[in-house]
Amino acid sequence: MPETPTSSVSPISPIRIDQVQKFFPPARSGWRAYLQPFERATSLALAGISLEVRSGEAVALLGTNGAGKSTLLKILATLLLPTAGHARVAGHDTVQDSRAVRRHLGYHAGTDHGFYPRLTGRQNLLFFGRLNHLSRAAATQRIVLLAQQFHFEDALDRQVRTLSTGAVQRLSLARALLHQPSVLLLDEPTRSLDAIAAAEFRRFLKNEILRRGDTSLLFASHTLSEVELLADRVAVIEKGRLLAFDTPAALKHYTSSDTMEDVFLRITGRPSPDAAPGDFVIHPESAPT
Repeated sequence: MPETPTSSVSPISPIRIDQVQKFFPPARSGWRAYLQPFERATSLALAGISLEVRSGEAVALLGTNGAGKSTLLKILATLLLPTAGHARVAGHDTVQDSRAVRRHLGYHAGTDHGFYPRLTGRQNLLFFGRLNHLSRAAATQRIVLLAQQFHFEDALDRQVRTLSTGAVQRLSLARALLHQPSVLLLDEPTRSLDAIAAAEFRRFLKNEILRRGDTSLLFASHTLSEVELLADRVAVIEKGRLLAFDTPAALKHYTSSDTMEDVFLRITGRPSPDAAPGDFVIHPESAPT
């Protein structure tokens, strides 16, 4: 049976999430938008999610658009505050000790990369390296190494505003890995990369980062082959609820599926409305006999 998320996890887990909830104010337009900051937050994004990522483990967040994956990653990255519950990174609370959290993690956003567009790629990476307490010499060495690995040497000395979407994506991934963090949060890491670049990044992540065993990874992806290649365990999220959390092999066995695509479709087919958050839910028509 798939593992049931629980709050009784090791206090030294690189990532620990206990009953995290997040509500946003409802989206408004026109004159109603002026009242939005004063409205009660009633739009559900996360409904009491609990899980942990073990030391050296890679966990994938799998779900449709709007399932809550990016919201959860932003809470762990200290960019959003949870409405309720607690999250810890490397033993530090993301709300009470956010500065310590940021020292331990690298974060790659799926959309807004936060670069200074009129600075070059090299200048941006040097700036973020210094923010992460790297010396100029150490940051310079890491930038050269990552530029070679991600094949964007020709983009290093160009202004970011002149770069292609794929080049900016590579730059963002390099920034996340620049200070060799112990916890890595990646939101759609291979989005906008061409097939060759995406394959090379997955290979680099698996062979150079995860194989060492000193980096824990939590990533969101819509690419199921990527999930199977990288993830030790998979958390399936739908409408802010955790429906399943186990190894790809265990999920396939439990759902009698041959592929992760079938697993995902069976689990998210029609969740029972009275199921508790964290239950492994399968539509009765899809349940194995």
